[in-house]
Amino acid sequence: MLDYKLENGLIIDGTGREKYTGSVGIKDGVIVSLGECGKHAKKTIDCEGRVIAPGFVDVHTHYDAQVFWDPALSPSCFHGVTTVFGGFCGFSIAPLNDEAASYLLPMLARVEGMPEKCLAAGVPWDWTSTESYLAKLEGNVGLNAGFMAGHSAIRRVVMGDRAVGEAATDEELAQMKALLRESLEAGAMGFSTTTSPTHNDADGNPVPSRSATREELLELASVCRDYEGTTLELLPNLNFDDDTVELLADFSLAGGRPVNWNVLAVMTADDAAREQVKKQLAVSDYAREKGAEVIALTAAQTMTIRINLHNGVIFDSLPDWAWLFKLPVAERAEQLALPDVRAQLEAGAKKPSFLSRVADWPTMNIVETFSEETRPYQGRTVGNVAQERGTSAFDTMIDIALMDGLKTSFMPASMGNDLETNELRARICKDDRTVVGASDAGAHLDMIDSFAYSTKLLENACRKYEVLTFEEAIHQLTEVPANLMGLKRRGTLATENFADIVILDPNEVACGKLHTRFDLPGVEDEGRLYMDAIGIDHVFVNGEMIIEDGTHTGRLPGKILRSGKDTYTVSSMAK
Repeated sequence: MLDYKLENGLIIDGTGREKYTGSVGIKDGVIVSLGECGKHAKKTIDCEGRVIAPGFVDVHTHYDAQVFWDPALSPSCFHGVTTVFGGFCGFSIAPLNDEAASYLLPMLARVEGMPEKCLAAGVPWDWTSTESYLAKLEGNVGLNAGFMAGHSAIRRVVMGDRAVGEAATDEELAQMKALLRESLEAGAMGFSTTTSPTHNDADGNPVPSRSATREELLELASVCRDYEGTTLELLPNLNFDDDTVELLADFSLAGGRPVNWNVLAVMTADDAAREQVKKQLAVSDYAREKGAEVIALTAAQTMTIRINLHNGVIFDSLPDWAWLFKLPVAERAEQLALPDVRAQLEAGAKKPSFLSRVADWPTMNIVETFSEETRPYQGRTVGNVAQERGTSAFDTMIDIALMDGLKTSFMPASMGNDLETNELRARICKDDRTVVGASDAGAHLDMIDSFAYSTKLLENACRKYEVLTFEEAIHQLTEVPANLMGLKRRGTLATENFADIVILDPNEVACGKLHTRFDLPGVEDEGRLYMDAIGIDHVFVNGEMIIEDGTHTGRLPGKILRSGKDTYTVSSMAK
């Protein structure tokens, strides 16, 4: 007898092939029949009018900490995601020692937007190795989850304070390689790092990996070559100068693995945006000419981004702004009150950079304010308020932020919600030089809504703009990312594959309204952005139903994935 029979559904198997009507039989955690399914089952679900698809694979999350206080891994579980990978950008929380923990906790709070009190209250910080970290999670997670070994964690454990701002000695590099080997032997999915100027620690200094020499980056990547089923990730400077392009290719060659970078985001379809996409995808062409594989992680939607001058993320990456965010908040406010400082900052923001669009002050939205004095400005644009006040847009933005103790939430003008931009995104999604993702789920809790990328893709690309078929979109959400990570027996609906399955309504699938949810441990006045999923009825992980009629069942059947055991080696990739 089957455990479950999903009958009379529209089967989209993840391969890109055309859908067909049939049934799926599940027993002991795996798919045992597909198409025809005559056996009786303990529970039968009538899927008429519904799509039966493989569970979605999210290849870029930061759930490393959240898994301790929210093992269901919401909201991803509600959006059809059944497998997640974490530890990216070099920001794993294993390996660990006491000194590294005291540094990594506030670093994560700053660079990944996780409240410090939440990290302190919700995470035990009582492991040392990757093995002991993974062991704490085994049997206590709702989704399948694998974790990279992060460069900044490894560097901090080995070098202590010297990890920030100093080059490693030969002995320290040897120790880092040994620690990475230990992590990969324990099952870490691979090695991740960042050289991005957007990544700064709690003191406003570059995170540890940004102090690494080119030799250090390549030497650490080379360790992966010796371990089955491992992969690489590097978040580069998105200006993509010649040195960056060369580094990405050589990083892949050193490890003998694909390297994915984050993020190729399309905000508009104008000529400048198309040229930028062409330049970014050409990085993969150059790598392939050298025998390497470089894959762009691409966002499938316009992301909502909330930023503020209190934590400074994004603002601190504008030209000539970084110094400001090395100051305590009180001193930062004093500086922002000075006309000369404002003039210096405004001039810096006007310099060419990949963040130029952020510095369009008049179109900046004032999303949330925190005082009676500023309440009338909430929901308006900075330009509109500036006109009313008779001050410049930049001065207006700073004045409002100072009234709120720098906590005012601003949102750059949203773009890309049009047919032409979505057509461009669809072409990029189908390109074999990209993989869809960039959810950052578990991070930037008050800043972005990209955690719902899977539902957004289906809602916009398939339903609203009809630029992708459901078969094409689900292929990009399942088999393509599974192939990049080398996942065994996941990513498609096939007999003997693990029963990671989503049942959704193709006529209704959509995201609910973006709102703030106050459910973080250790904090009462800080929340996380959240969106419910509409039309995703049921989700199975390893044959157990975790979402039933849109409600979580409380079951935690996820598996902690280990490289080599649950993944195979991918040396090159083609969709």
